[in-house]
Amino acid sequence: QVQLVESGGGLVQPGGSLRLSCAASGSIYSINSMGWYRQAPGKGRELVADISSGGSTNAADSVKGRFTISRDNAKNTVYLQLNNLKPEDTAVYYCNAVVKTKAWIGSSLYWGQGTQVTVSS
Repeated sequence: QVQLVESGGGLVQPGGSLRLSCAASGSIYSINSMGWYRQAPGKGRELVADISSGGSTNAADSVKGRFTISRDNAKNTVYLQLNNLKPEDTAVYYCNAVVKTKAWIGSSLYWGQGTQVTVSS
């Protein structure tokens, strides 16, 4: 089994910064893509940013220039640096990862439990 554990959420004022981390552990052979999604109250879950095993990134237009995704393959960890936060960034942030648990088994998608980010003065 694979577990994803997020950390780093909290309450921050508009214009502030946070750094989210998500560490994958368990029966891991390899990790393909990793990503961050968010879900605001009353809204659906949306992609924030994702990153391939080779480091190629993709981000939503609403966060480009403010959020940066990165990963440390040796630690099976993905990060999300959130700068210049706005009240509309308030949401539960979830990480995910596409993981192979064995070489001969296809990949599966795993999710973390989520971490709350609240932007308010």
